[in-house]
Amino acid sequence: MSQRIHPSAVVHETVELGQNVVVGPNCVIDEGVVIGEDTILDANVVIGKNVKIGARNQLYSNCAIGRPPQLLGMAADAKYGLLSIGDDNVIREQVTIHPSMHVGESTIVGNKNLLMVGVHIGHDSVLANNIVLSNYTQISGHCKLEEGVWLSGMVAVHQFVTFGRWCYAAGFSGINHDIPPYVIVSGHYPPEVRSINKRGLSRAGYNEEQQANITEAFRKIYRGEGIFLARVKEFASENEMDDNVRHMVESIIRSNEHRFGRYLETFR
Repeated sequence: MSQRIHPSAVVHETVELGQNVVVGPNCVIDEGVVIGEDTILDANVVIGKNVKIGARNQLYSNCAIGRPPQLLGMAADAKYGLLSIGDDNVIREQVTIHPSMHVGESTIVGNKNLLMVGVHIGHDSVLANNIVLSNYTQISGHCKLEEGVWLSGMVAVHQFVTFGRWCYAAGFSGINHDIPPYVIVSGHYPPEVRSINKRGLSRAGYNEEQQANITEAFRKIYRGEGIFLARVKEFASENEMDDNVRHMVESIIRSNEHRFGRYLETFR
């Protein structure tokens, strides 16, 4: 089976479509786009210039993917960067994903992610794999979401924020600083770490010993006495850690190197 392109779709002559790609009614695909095999575009999907989309993705109605980033004073003919989307993603209705604001750089979405209705991914953000972003979650530019992050409905995220792997943010949270791996966070300005994300650890396939190590480290770090960062550094110096606990501890220390708790902003 070859591609199926609805007669009402507008597909630029330079577009490369893999086997079994379906392009629905009223879709618009701009120049230089590459779409991998078995990807399905529902009605009214718009794909901007030079976007790369992998295999077996499903894009639902009214998505706008790879249109110019939202920048004040950006001219209509301004140059901007790229957007790369991996394989096996589900991108629901009205999702917007913007390319990098820098020529030669990319916004990146990995594999097996679920972006629910109305999600926005800002320019220069990087999403890993197995991420769930619930309805109307808004990710600002230059953010990083590690493996397995789950953000509930209407979570709003500041620029340059990093989410550690397999963490969870409750609905309506406003996230303005980095979130360590494996934790549950809720609230806003500032959001607060509440507990370990046990469901996330199970989803990740961590065994009982790995989960116990993470939970014990969490208790010592977040339930101890004294100044938080000093406590974390003391824990790091006195304990032999497995890779997961080390990742959590190093993420916390790295985030605190920036005055607003956003490590990526040190590269601004």
